[in-house]
Amino acid sequence: MAKHWADFQYEIYLNGMAGAVPRLPTDLTRLEELAEHRLGAGPVGYVAGSAGDGSTARANRAALDRQWIVPRLLRDVRERDLTVEVLGRTLPAPLALAPVGVLSIVHPDAESAAARAAAAQGVPYVLSSASSTPMEEVAEVMGDAERWFQLYWAKDREVTRSFLARARATGFSVLVVTLDTPMLGWRPRDLERAYLPFLHGVGTANYFSDPAFGAGLAKPVHEDPDAAVLHFLGMFGDPGKTWPDLAFLREHWDGPIVLKGVLHPDDARLAADAGMDGVVVSNHGGRQVAGCVGAADALPGVAEAVGDRLTVLFDSGVRTGDDIFKALALGARAVLVGRPYVYGLALDGHSGVEHVVRSLLAEFDLTLALSGHRTPATIDGACLAATPV
Repeated sequence: MAKHWADFQYEIYLNGMAGAVPRLPTDLTRLEELAEHRLGAGPVGYVAGSAGDGSTARANRAALDRQWIVPRLLRDVRERDLTVEVLGRTLPAPLALAPVGVLSIVHPDAESAAARAAAAQGVPYVLSSASSTPMEEVAEVMGDAERWFQLYWAKDREVTRSFLARARATGFSVLVVTLDTPMLGWRPRDLERAYLPFLHGVGTANYFSDPAFGAGLAKPVHEDPDAAVLHFLGMFGDPGKTWPDLAFLREHWDGPIVLKGVLHPDDARLAADAGMDGVVVSNHGGRQVAGCVGAADALPGVAEAVGDRLTVLFDSGVRTGDDIFKALALGARAVLVGRPYVYGLALDGHSGVEHVVRSLLAEFDLTLALSGHRTPATIDGACLAATPV
């Protein structure tokens, strides 16, 4: 019998009989406000902030909010199975934790806590290149659990080659290449405080621990950290990369490669032509281009263009279990969730991340069943009705 994620609500009610209520809200949309009060202005602005006036972040929510689920009745939904096949892997539910860098700015246990929480619930953890914790340490706390590595594609080919080799050696199975950040977007909340963690050597752990990166320094990192930061800033992004450059990644990575940041169907087709395995329909949670199309509005076109050639994943704006349902109905195979688990980490460490994962999947399981479905496989566009803009 498959696990019923919805049973989490009964666990909460039973604990309530003993006088215990959840430490964090079960309405995950409340987490941001709580984190605003817990964190300093710099860190919370870095996590919650968006490009420009926040128009793209609002568009992400509007794109999901204008979709409405149409439940079907009198279907046997007693036994449900949320497992999905994604990139040749069997996942317990169509969810992974998105790559979010510099997590030490919200909690001292940083990426290790988030990774342990993902492992405990069986969902993949996607580690950011810009993590506060070296990939080897994250791999160690995860044991044999499913983990993917997100690459910020550096100018230095040897550093990129080294990152890929290290990730494969430590059990990261899927490469997620973020293409929408060859340079930082215009982010007023960070700019108004001149807050960029990288300038203080935060989010650079994978680089500062890398032998190829160290080979480019005149002195070891600990002897001249300022020079190491400048070296990092000089190589972090590369706006000169083009589609033919993907051949380098395919040459040095023998597992699935997923391109993150795809919004146009033609770019998805180019990804398939380049031999990639998947795409993440994403606008970086609204952090890169102000005035950008909402990710969920772009999702159906990408899925229609390449759904039979690539695995289509989705992020940007996911906050609830019904958002997961909507994303699947619009063509995604699974979703990546970012900010909610970061707020959970900020508020309650490892336990906070687990709370977010369990809440999301309990709500998704209930939404699935109450809409007349037993598995994600039967969710399609006919499950939704859209409202006018």
